[in-house]
Amino acid sequence: APYEGAPVAAVAAETLAQAEAAARLVAIEWEVLDALLDADEAVERGSLLAPTRTYERGDYARGLAEADAVVEADYSTQTLNHNPLETHQCVCEWRGDAIDVYVSTQYIWGMRRDIAEALGLPPDKVRVICEFMGGGFGAKNGAGSYIALAAELAKRARRPVRCRFSRREENVVGGNRNATRQRVTAAARADGTLTALGGEYTCALGWDGWLPPTSGPMQLLYACENVRTVEHGAKLNLPPMAAFRAPGFVEGTWSLECVLDKLAAELGLDPLELRKRNHADVDPMDGRPFSSKNLLECYRRAEPHWERRHEVRARSDEVWKRGVGMASQSWYGGGGPPSYAWVRLGSDGRATVVTAMQDIGTGTRTAMAMIAAEELGITLDRVDVQIGDSARGPFASISGGSSTLPSMGPAVRSAAADARRQVLELAAQRFEREESTLSLSGGNIVCADGERWPLEEITGLLENGQILGKGSRGPNPTGMRVLTFGIQLAEVAVDVGTGEVRVEKIVAIHDVGRVINPLGARSQIEGGVIQALGHTFSEHRLDDPHTGTVLTKTLDAYKLPTIADVPEIVCDLVDEPDTHLTNLGSKGLGEPPIVPTAAAIANAIRDATGADVTSLPITREEILAALREAEQRGRERVAAGAA
Repeated sequence: APYEGAPVAAVAAETLAQAEAAARLVAIEWEVLDALLDADEAVERGSLLAPTRTYERGDYARGLAEADAVVEADYSTQTLNHNPLETHQCVCEWRGDAIDVYVSTQYIWGMRRDIAEALGLPPDKVRVICEFMGGGFGAKNGAGSYIALAAELAKRARRPVRCRFSRREENVVGGNRNATRQRVTAAARADGTLTALGGEYTCALGWDGWLPPTSGPMQLLYACENVRTVEHGAKLNLPPMAAFRAPGFVEGTWSLECVLDKLAAELGLDPLELRKRNHADVDPMDGRPFSSKNLLECYRRAEPHWERRHEVRARSDEVWKRGVGMASQSWYGGGGPPSYAWVRLGSDGRATVVTAMQDIGTGTRTAMAMIAAEELGITLDRVDVQIGDSARGPFASISGGSSTLPSMGPAVRSAAADARRQVLELAAQRFEREESTLSLSGGNIVCADGERWPLEEITGLLENGQILGKGSRGPNPTGMRVLTFGIQLAEVAVDVGTGEVRVEKIVAIHDVGRVINPLGARSQIEGGVIQALGHTFSEHRLDDPHTGTVLTKTLDAYKLPTIADVPEIVCDLVDEPDTHLTNLGSKGLGEPPIVPTAAAIANAIRDATGADVTSLPITREEILAALREAEQRGRERVAAGAA
């Protein structure tokens, strides 16, 4: 077994206790080898999961030479566990030569494909059902070995088999956000114009997985002509990583936005002004226009909150030092084809949306109902949504990359529009009106001449007949870059005696196109910020440095944030539809809120105390050490001034 938790044997039994007892009886002769656990050592040895990835534009050396200020810094981030409320689990049941798999998954159709491949079956012989789900955060995108084992055991037992991870197992093999070490450089002219950005990133990926885009923020967020990045993906004797809510961008934004604040201090520039001066009007990587971008509007909305830093600082005393920090954010979130939906309208005037997508806890089921209701001019309580079953609906996209709503929403809108068109066609014949003069509103068919009829006057004619609307998701705009944008500000208080940090307020201002469900959008922001607070201060998977055994398997050792850690969270959404992106103009919001939070908090700590924090999670020990370093730097500056 190359890492703790790797499957070596499987047992099926009537009860969990019997299965555990039987598993303990499995005798294995182990040959114990030295474990490779250090990412830098792995890179030196050439133990990589993927070839080292390099990117360069412009002339990096020239960019450094032209700068009036160059700042370098090392940053690190820890290994993090997803810890969804519902652990990984499945039930497999064979029906003749076909199999039904009930599973907690973020991608019903990807799961169907992968299971079919693993079992040597045609995909239509695999039915995947995921009606409800207790979170995934990226850990449930693929079919793990636990499903293949359950399927094989179910075949041999000729009985349904359930396999589920305990919380301890989830914290070992449920997936993780890989740890990183990052060496970053930022250089600028005296007026704040960036002349060079550079980063070398080492990702501790474990035994399997993929190399996430840690350099993405450095490549995409700012207009800088000279950029060079190098990314290493270390293969280690540790459990495999998995995608985790904006993988790579969380870690890369942490280092980029912290080093930019250091650069602003070096230049004597306001950090918000520095970001504005380097705003990218087109895609910095290839010059493509953005389908929409309202980051400058986000910055404008941030100004009154940023202005508050003077009064926040003024509330400092001998013990508690207060400050405000900020960080910008960019992420994907445009979604894409293919995705399909059907809308069924019955004689009672009720509509049913049918599509085989999953709702992973983000409220997309509700959003689909809202889209259909608005398109059909009926109230939300007259729309049902049937999802979660590959045998009972058309293909739907993965719930990852903030893509569910911007992929599925346009298909649902198209299907509802198709049903609406059919209703109005019938109404035009029935009421002898021009179809172009009719519309649906408030549960009625409305004519431009002022006449109106209840929708049921047309649907009632159907009796057992139904109107079936079909819709699909079209392509993204050609020649354009589709991204989400935002900025977050953090207000913190730091106890300089103990190193305790209290986050008192987070302001999250985001541009994600049209907002479908404002309450759901606020919930996404709050959830992302709270998860980011855990990543910033308390969560840390600890591994035994000699054996690679995971030490933090339980929730008393792996510390998730609680409601006591939650500050005031202010949500501000620009809510401007992306006119180039589908018939909906919506982008995803699942990931953007987690991206800039840690950097905004670290910048606020520097604003409050002058202390530079460079590793996550931010511990009291680190704060106290950073405070001592800041004091030493201050003394050296005074001495240099006197000299």
